[in-house]
Amino acid sequence: MALFYQHNINENTKLGIWRIEEPEAFYLEKVPLKKGVSHPYKRLQHLAGRFLLPTLYEDFPLEEILVADTRKPFLESEQYHFSISHGGNFAAAIVSSKSRVGVDIELVSPRIIAISHKFLHHDEKVFLNDWIHLTKMHLELTTVLWSAKEAIYKWYGHGELDFRQHMQLNGAITFKADETIVLPFVFKKREPVALTVEARIFDQLALAWVLTEG
Repeated sequence: MALFYQHNINENTKLGIWRIEEPEAFYLEKVPLKKGVSHPYKRLQHLAGRFLLPTLYEDFPLEEILVADTRKPFLESEQYHFSISHGGNFAAAIVSSKSRVGVDIELVSPRIIAISHKFLHHDEKVFLNDWIHLTKMHLELTTVLWSAKEAIYKWYGHGELDFRQHMQLNGAITFKADETIVLPFVFKKREPVALTVEARIFDQLALAWVLTEG
């Protein structure tokens, strides 16, 4: 068993990261395999992500998961709201009985710099430039911003978002004593919505999550 990290956010919401170390057969004992996932590695990530859901909440009904046209998995009963992410040998999930949620994990890799123009707003580039001489921190924060926007994308759940224009950092970030990074965002698909994204960095792994009531 390889629960890498667990965080009980509040009495209704739990978050976890699973390190994928087991063979596919281990997960298939408990997880129904979705049709159409053919690549062996992608299938292993898919299974591990779903395996994590009842690890967080024992009564999570895996067999009731549906997938929307936007590829967002959901429960029609809304017994739980949830989000899943995969990165390398890790799977992350957030599950809540009350809140709308989104989660994302990303491997910290220099490749993110090469694609940063696709998701960074001008003001976010200015913010990151203050860290450019601290190469490791600059790379980690760039990854965190990407992961935060992916988490917001999953929280929204309806697709068709411009990562530069519809999701923007909106104020100073805070580094808490427990190593959590708090990022104020504004979501501007329609009427502006203030969001608080939280994140953590584990060696070469970035994790971000968001939740709102209702």
